[in-house]
Amino acid sequence: MSESIVIVESPAKAKTIAKYLGRKYRVLASMGHVRDLPKSELGVDIEAGFVPKYITIRGKGEVLKALKDAAKKASRVYLASDPDREGEAIAWHLAQYLKLDLDAPIRVVFHEITERAVKESFQHPRKIDRALVDAQQARRILDRLVGYQISPLLWKKVKKGLSAGRVQSVAVKLIIDRENEIEAFVPEEYWTVDVHLEAAAGELVAQFYGYGEEKTPLRSSADVAALLRHLEGRPFVVLDVARRERRRKPPAPFTTSTLQQEASRKLGFRATRTMRVAQELYEGVPLGPEGHVGLITYMRTDSVRVSELAQAEARAYLAEVFGDAYVPAAPPVRKARAGAQDAHEAIRPTSVRRTPEAVKPYLSRDQYRLYRLIWERFVASQMPPAVYDTTTVTIGAGDARFRAAGSVIQFDGFLRVYEEATEDRPAEAREAKGGGKSEDVGEEDVGELRRIVPVERGETLRHLRTEPRQHFTQPPPRYSEAQLVKTMEELGIGRPSTYAPTIETIQKRGYVVLRDRRFHPTELGRLVTELLERFFPEIIDVSFTAKMEADLDRIEAGALDSRTLLETFYAQFQRRLEAAEAEMAPVTLEPEYAGVDCDVCGRPMVVKTGRYGKFLACSGYPECTNTKPYVVSSGARCPKCGQGELVERRSKRGRVFYGCSRFPECDFTTWDRPHPAPCPECGGLLVLKGRRGRETAVCTACGVRLDGEALPPVEPTPFLVPGPQVSEGPAVPAPAPKAVGAGAPAPEASGGRGPAPDDTAPEAVASDGSGPDVRKKKTRDREYVR
Repeated sequence: MSESIVIVESPAKAKTIAKYLGRKYRVLASMGHVRDLPKSELGVDIEAGFVPKYITIRGKGEVLKALKDAAKKASRVYLASDPDREGEAIAWHLAQYLKLDLDAPIRVVFHEITERAVKESFQHPRKIDRALVDAQQARRILDRLVGYQISPLLWKKVKKGLSAGRVQSVAVKLIIDRENEIEAFVPEEYWTVDVHLEAAAGELVAQFYGYGEEKTPLRSSADVAALLRHLEGRPFVVLDVARRERRRKPPAPFTTSTLQQEASRKLGFRATRTMRVAQELYEGVPLGPEGHVGLITYMRTDSVRVSELAQAEARAYLAEVFGDAYVPAAPPVRKARAGAQDAHEAIRPTSVRRTPEAVKPYLSRDQYRLYRLIWERFVASQMPPAVYDTTTVTIGAGDARFRAAGSVIQFDGFLRVYEEATEDRPAEAREAKGGGKSEDVGEEDVGELRRIVPVERGETLRHLRTEPRQHFTQPPPRYSEAQLVKTMEELGIGRPSTYAPTIETIQKRGYVVLRDRRFHPTELGRLVTELLERFFPEIIDVSFTAKMEADLDRIEAGALDSRTLLETFYAQFQRRLEAAEAEMAPVTLEPEYAGVDCDVCGRPMVVKTGRYGKFLACSGYPECTNTKPYVVSSGARCPKCGQGELVERRSKRGRVFYGCSRFPECDFTTWDRPHPAPCPECGGLLVLKGRRGRETAVCTACGVRLDGEALPPVEPTPFLVPGPQVSEGPAVPAPAPKAVGAGAPAPEASGGRGPAPDDTAPEAVASDGSGPDVRKKKTRDREYVR
């Protein structure tokens, strides 16, 4: 009876902790949640005061039995699940099943799996925090009430397989609202005029600013013509040379949201991939002689706080490696974002001395890349600002004013280690602007990192040439995954643990599609959102959803009773539900015809959307189950065989590439996006390089480079490729081009608590219910689509 047992979620975490606790402790894994609401029914007794009906999760019976047997023989039981609401709920369910004293100090929490943190937590065990459990339970019940009561209504009125959710429906609405903005956008013409001038020290390029001291936009070619007439015969004179020192602060260490955003921009990771790999790094990976080591702190956090111990270690490391100049006078202090929980630290390495290169031999490719990102961001966050010398030259020609601006780095500071990426600027542009916020000016005011030739006030410059350029204002961009996560966080929609599963759900339901890394709403998504806006306006309202999240935080803090929240919400929700049942008219979705006939029965083929994207199915289903892949053509002819077209394909890891439509007869593939127009010089294949909107077309045959803006836009078109019958999705694609240094994807983390449960619809429907993939399964009390 001298042995104590410790229960955690996953075997990986168990191995790491066991190393630090020694032989007096036996560490076991629950393999995630052990009890939950039933998936086949609502599972909430509303009349009894919203009492949840928990059942043992299928497959966890043997796990619980083994834990119970071990607990009977142990002198003491500790519950060491993750330090958040979900982890607290797991501990509470385990304590109830094992019949532990809920008021006893059986709960241990740590935010990093290191020897110091683990041993310290066992010196200060506490009782289970019922307020945390209540907050988690209230969220589950809210999501269950919404999802399990609206979703069947949508099945009845629209079609099977649809769902609604407290967070997911708002996320879809954000994407639709942005699409509406884009569709309503009217481009406005404007012009820029650059003048190339020669000074004593070299050439200078300045841009028209305005007349006198007032900024004057050039709206038309007539405005440009008037400016050019004004400049005729006038000398260009330097009126002012302003030099200032600017400081750019380093970015804060990662939160869950910013990690997902930066991993998307720099590494191309989806949110779910980021969280899976981060979980592996947190729970521990084998580092050779060191054994299992947790490499990062807890990865579900909205705090930027850093412990004094971690700051001290970072400062010592910076002094040793980079010198005292790279150690700020005092550790950075950052204010928490409004609404942030701040219960955990920021995401950081557990030891800054475990450099990415030191642990690289033991990590998978994904683990190494994400760890390196976290390590560099944290180290940079503890460094001094970058210092720029900025110069702004004002030049006059009559009343016209031109400006030239530039910056040079005086001290690189945190840029020595890390630069933040943006949606429009590649992370590799190391010479571009820095990653944080300027202390006293906007980011754009730092100017490009380019030197301006020295000029003196009063100096007359020789005019070389004038370059007018026409432009048009652009609509707001569609959301990328990173931008959607950022917007959800800013609006208070969801929490760190829900961003990734929400984004996954809205794609699985067919409400949005991710094309060229941007979200596009589907007609189905628009239809469901319109119905929700009409009959359940609160569910789709951003401010209502944000307030609900704030109320859950109040429950966690002990400032609000969970039953009060549920009763207040359900009173209005029930009225909405009854009205929708009575007033919502059935909707018939018009089939989207593909323009081709079924090669089996001759009936028209229609476009369907399954969990893996669009595919073609026979309109005669279920009599005819023929399906075909639906792929998108680039419009470019294959340069290898000259007969097929280059069409979009996806690699096993989800990356888009382009291959010949005649595969396997022709195996041509390329990562670069083809342009439909042939090369004007040799007729070869043109591919687009660079980021969208700033692309250059390059010929793969003769190497000629063309300005992407001068080429017609690439409009992807549906293209039916003859191929084998498929079940919900495209046929097996051609092998993707091999990436240099690419390794196999990291395996799924074993154990772990798993993704947040999806309460947007009963498990009774997991497919769209309208295509050939639908199968029926008998249960004791119902027949349902699976």
